[in-house]
Amino acid sequence: MTKILHSKIVGSGEKHLLVFHGLFGQLDNWSTLGKHFGEYFTTHLIDLRNHGRSFHSEDSSLAAMTQDIVNYMDANSIEKAHLLGHSLGGRIVIDFAMIHQNRLDHLIVADMAPKAYQPHHNAIFKALKSVNFDQVETRKDVETTLEQYIPEIGVRQFLLKNVYHADNGKYAFRFNLNVLDKFYQEMIGSELLKGEFDGPTLFLGGANSNYIMPEDEMIIKERFPYAEIKKIANAGHWLHAENPKDFTAEILDFLLNK
Repeated sequence: MTKILHSKIVGSGEKHLLVFHGLFGQLDNWSTLGKHFGEYFTTHLIDLRNHGRSFHSEDSSLAAMTQDIVNYMDANSIEKAHLLGHSLGGRIVIDFAMIHQNRLDHLIVADMAPKAYQPHHNAIFKALKSVNFDQVETRKDVETTLEQYIPEIGVRQFLLKNVYHADNGKYAFRFNLNVLDKFYQEMIGSELLKGEFDGPTLFLGGANSNYIMPEDEMIIKERFPYAEIKKIANAGHWLHAENPKDFTAEILDFLLNK
């Protein structure tokens, strides 16, 4: 039986907007923005496989995660949708656009370019693996361990949102850490699939982020001929959290007027 991604659906607009978070994220990260989008679209906030409340699997390949979108759309009788993906979610919707153009209306990619990236989450994986839940009694215990590897309080708080009380009475992470670690290099380091998407496309980068560089514009335009590339002021990689007002305004303007 085909497993379907867990989601929270907000609003009841004629068109559907599917929203995909990044690595170690979950749909809850998008709850506030989801309410705004839900005023105009049937908005699906979705947990990727091996994240949030979606199913765990030994496969976290880009191909599997792209197929998850197809399966989700089929299960919800959605023929065509707007897709919004941030970071890893952005890479997944990019791959979707290469092979399922006929299922895609508008595409929005948040702080991700259509290219391979060098590994840069090694310290985070090391920190997460160092948490021994057999010895953890409080969430503070988890933070104390993470603090040894991750100085940025915002990153620690983001990761701590994934800590929950499991059925065995112990704390645990919602994401499937070992599988994500195994597929990490492929998820961020794979070359782009062949193809192009000639529909309306918006690449939104954080002005203080280095995920979308000036030299990436050529490959973006090559694969997405009608792409707009814009920067969100006063924001880094977490542009939707650091400047939600401008982020939301850009997306709604694009979806409603382009």
